[in-house]
Amino acid sequence: MSVAVRFVNVSRRFGAVRAVDAVTLDIAVGEFFAMLGPSGSGKTTCLRLIAGFEQPNEGHIEIFGETVEGVPPYKRNVNTVFQDYALFPHMTVGENVAYGLMIRGIGRAERETKAKNALAMVKLGGYEGRRPAQLSGGQRQRVALSRALVNGPKVLLLDEPLGALDLKLREQMQEELKALQKELGITFVFVTHDQGEALSMADRVAIFNDGKIVQVGSPPDIYERPQSRFVADFVGSSNVLSPAFATAHGGTAKWTSLRPEKIEVHAPGSPVPGPSAHADGEIKMISYQGAVTRFSVETGDTRLTAEMPAGAADFPEGDNVRLIWPKSAMVTMEDGA
Repeated sequence: MSVAVRFVNVSRRFGAVRAVDAVTLDIAVGEFFAMLGPSGSGKTTCLRLIAGFEQPNEGHIEIFGETVEGVPPYKRNVNTVFQDYALFPHMTVGENVAYGLMIRGIGRAERETKAKNALAMVKLGGYEGRRPAQLSGGQRQRVALSRALVNGPKVLLLDEPLGALDLKLREQMQEELKALQKELGITFVFVTHDQGEALSMADRVAIFNDGKIVQVGSPPDIYERPQSRFVADFVGSSNVLSPAFATAHGGTAKWTSLRPEKIEVHAPGSPVPGPSAHADGEIKMISYQGAVTRFSVETGDTRLTAEMPAGAADFPEGDNVRLIWPKSAMVTMEDGA
């Protein structure tokens, strides 16, 4: 694959804290790549290392084959979209978008044309004369995106850009960002702590924890085949089965992930298909979540969570039930910690 961004054993320390710890990573040209992890996991520091806002203490970084250690942000062919938009309130929308072009010495007529085209790209044609205060949060985010794209960067960095938006608008912007990235073919590097955002938009996802990348893969790979308990718990929700429980139910003697939606809830004594496993237990809690209902079931010394389409299983709390799942849904993990 052609590489847009390459990290080779990159570390960044702040005093005694190792914010990024020996990260090695390749991001492909034209890829929508997500960095996902909890606060303090190192993902934002990696983004800042690409942007040039931070420099590595050890290791090597390349952008399109060029070494960038020591290269200032304005000399890198990347642009960043921030969560807080960082728009100039005293400037019009058009002036905000054209600001970077002005700094580069591009003439007024050309930068106004480019700004107008960039705003049309994000569905804000005709908004050039407005002030940021006259826009909604979603519109301000589009202006920030337009300002980053007008310079024609090879890599666009997005630092939790949808975090300040409400749920409905966030979902709409997710679709628009993905469509825009496909249309432009620019490499997008997207930082988020929201696993739904990462899974819905990215071609590949890197999961960060304690300054390290603990798994990289496509969204289905990450979700269906977590390699560690951390990934299983952080990306969606999972039943983490002990080696003893897994072995007793037809699995391997390793820590195992079993997603709740793979488990069906049936009446006691229901027949179990040949390639399936089962466990009998008592419903301790029911959580209605709109499209699905979650059942927390105590089976011996293990509590399992099952997820069924709403209305598909009509059992009250306290009922005894039989849980049935395909043995193939039990995914062994390299690390049960």
